[in-house]
Amino acid sequence: MAAKVEANGGSGKVGVSAVSAKIPAVAHPLAEKPDEIASNITYHAQFSPHFSPFKFELEQAYYATAESVRDRLIRQWNETYAHFHKVDPKQTYYLSMEFLQGRALTNAIGNLNIQDAYANALRKFGLELEEITEQEKDAALGNGGLGRLASCFLDSMATLNLPAWGYGLRYRYGLFKQRITREGQEEVAEDWLEKFSPWEVVRHDILYPIRFFGHVEVNLNGRRKWVGGEVVQALAYDVPIPGYQTKNTISLRLWEAKASAEDFNLFLFNDGQHDAASVLHSRAQQICAVLYPGDTTEGGKLLRLKQQFFLCSASLQDIISRFKARRQGPWNWSEFPTKVAVQLNDTHPTLVIPELMRLLMDDEELGWEEAWDVTSRTVAYTNHTVLPEALEKWSQPVMWKLLPRHMEIIQEIDKRFTTVISTTRLDLESELANMRILDDNPQKPVVRMANLCVVSSHAVNGVAQLHSDILKSELFANYVSIWPTKFQNKTNGITPRRWIQFCNPELSRIITKWLKTDKWVTNLDLLTGLRQFADNEDLQKEWLSAKMASKRRLARYVLQVTGESIDPDSLFDIQVKRIHEYKRQLLNILGVIYRYKKLKEMSPEERKKSTPRTVMIGGKAFATYTNAIRIVRLVNDVGAVVNSDPEVNSFLKVVFVPNYNVSVAEVLIPGSELSQHISTAGMEASGTSNMKFALNGCLIIGTLDGANVEIREEIGEENFFLFGATAEDVPRLRKERENGLFKPDPRFEEAKKFIRSGVFGSYDYSPLLESLEGNSGYGRGDYFLLGHDFPSYMDAQAKVDEVYRDRKKWLKMSILSTAGSGKFSSDRTIAQYAKEIWNIEECRVP
Repeated sequence: MAAKVEANGGSGKVGVSAVSAKIPAVAHPLAEKPDEIASNITYHAQFSPHFSPFKFELEQAYYATAESVRDRLIRQWNETYAHFHKVDPKQTYYLSMEFLQGRALTNAIGNLNIQDAYANALRKFGLELEEITEQEKDAALGNGGLGRLASCFLDSMATLNLPAWGYGLRYRYGLFKQRITREGQEEVAEDWLEKFSPWEVVRHDILYPIRFFGHVEVNLNGRRKWVGGEVVQALAYDVPIPGYQTKNTISLRLWEAKASAEDFNLFLFNDGQHDAASVLHSRAQQICAVLYPGDTTEGGKLLRLKQQFFLCSASLQDIISRFKARRQGPWNWSEFPTKVAVQLNDTHPTLVIPELMRLLMDDEELGWEEAWDVTSRTVAYTNHTVLPEALEKWSQPVMWKLLPRHMEIIQEIDKRFTTVISTTRLDLESELANMRILDDNPQKPVVRMANLCVVSSHAVNGVAQLHSDILKSELFANYVSIWPTKFQNKTNGITPRRWIQFCNPELSRIITKWLKTDKWVTNLDLLTGLRQFADNEDLQKEWLSAKMASKRRLARYVLQVTGESIDPDSLFDIQVKRIHEYKRQLLNILGVIYRYKKLKEMSPEERKKSTPRTVMIGGKAFATYTNAIRIVRLVNDVGAVVNSDPEVNSFLKVVFVPNYNVSVAEVLIPGSELSQHISTAGMEASGTSNMKFALNGCLIIGTLDGANVEIREEIGEENFFLFGATAEDVPRLRKERENGLFKPDPRFEEAKKFIRSGVFGSYDYSPLLESLEGNSGYGRGDYFLLGHDFPSYMDAQAKVDEVYRDRKKWLKMSILSTAGSGKFSSDRTIAQYAKEIWNIEECRVP
């Protein structure tokens, strides 16, 4: 008889201990049959113990299940690296400050194609697979699109059998866990490592010294050496990344900072100076404590810079160590770029450049020219933004203090670059001050990290066609005139495994049924085969059934985390992403406010003719970003009023979904019908959530920004709700605004006035609204053009309402959205990186 499992998510007793005692504890690390898998799970519960004996509740069942799956992964992992070592192919090393992995259990058993076997095994304990997977906490190793992209890329590298590694940091407390209170957002530390992660394997033999501060000594032979300062250790933790239905399983290597026993001062401790005795241990723990620590103080800036250098130095020492281990007989450093490709995911790992130069010159005793040749042929750079504040600039005094040898090298790179331009490109002399790596402004001397990347890398790429065009025509235009072939586009992509097959099984089964193959999971272009069935009533009926199943699941989740009941028959309208003024969540909520006001003014009969809508917004606001914090509060204040208004709440609800992360996205995206990607044109590099929504048959309302441009081309213009200024229009519109030529739409003014009336509470939103107006009227404000785009936004929303009422038309558009999403697979993106930047090839485990 199956044990009864309480529906309390594991907070109370679960009657599975007695059942588990009846299942023999036998190690079956490569088990495929449910009976053997169940025995292996029991074996781990008893012989890989992390909890008290005889305790086998939901949480313990999750850890034992994860360790059972990990057995299989470790076998494939070991075979993969033995094969790579034997073949010695060129390998890619992908460095990123963020990897937003999401839950590993669902992904692992899905990629290994053992989900049914594990589901059946767990039923022998009276458990369902879904309730076990719910026990896993998301690894808090990232925040937004940058980290999620990196994780999609790892999945595709493994699936395409490419020889590759990911390198990141093991953040104990992540960015933060978001709680929503009556005052808005509250930040608390993530607790994903409060117990432990069953997916990581600590490599105690992989340990590298990382130096900070100190000074540079010059030897008698003229060679320079960085000495003194403080030295911490980088310890490797490996996370397996299985490919889809392949033996290849690659690594995400995460570094943790630690100090050694020798660094603990026993004399001071016994003297009562307890803090002083362990000062280096304390400083080491700070390095990987938090993602993006506050940097308004010099201490904060030093900590961020320490994080970046720690990642770069540990990873490079590891790469060089592996390169040397595979060399037999005489070899030359010129071989290094033929065996190693290093990809910088944004500017955070820029210090790879001077650190590789330092290691080659100071440790390996190469000359400048040879070290520069090796470095520039090895390193490539992906740019992710044109926003000035996101293009990192580090204070020169801070850099000299923390990394004196690296500043010498950066100074020399800048000097040599300046000399080349001054002597060969007189036409660029007037632009040289902006092109240089060092900005020597005496008030605020900085190192421009993006410029260092462009000058030093052999390839620079943007992440969507529009973004890459802007880089070439504006941001890096002068560099393009020097190195026209250096610049490329690599439109981002998403893994179809996590982002439709595993998170939307109902829709995936329908796609497989109508295409008569499941090969689309690794060849997403096959989705175009759905186009011929877009008008088919049987497909539309099945499509609607799958969407309703996802909407009901989402409604249950929203009730669970917010206490708000939402109607699955209403239009589910979702905007989830990092809260930022350029992403324009404020435009969204202003539109909602206007809609609410109009509904209040209608008669009951008029309201019944409207399209019922549930608006969901989610995302984290950086704690120091005041206007983003205000936007989160405004959404919640509006929701509190609208949702409790009996006249309106059958036709409109507003929900802020707290603590947006990968696992939340896996519920939201399949249940979404309309998704808002409404950034000011020219400001979003790409976006990848837009791809996830489109792939799941969700229609997009958006601007011609980032990858929206290419999505609209692929799915058909008629299946995209377009509004707003174009990237070409934006500079002119800003200029007109400065000159007082802007005339606001009455609806825009009405929405702002409604907020100021106090209907949404007593909180003072004046500073937020003034950002749309400027200090002296309209002359200086609204940099992100909400006022200009509001009328066309509201018109597009009216079109959404109209089309949604025509269910057959909406379903056809939804099917065509999925059918046109084939281009946006990260498999395609990574295949292009491999061929056109990294020059690496498949290395399949036999």
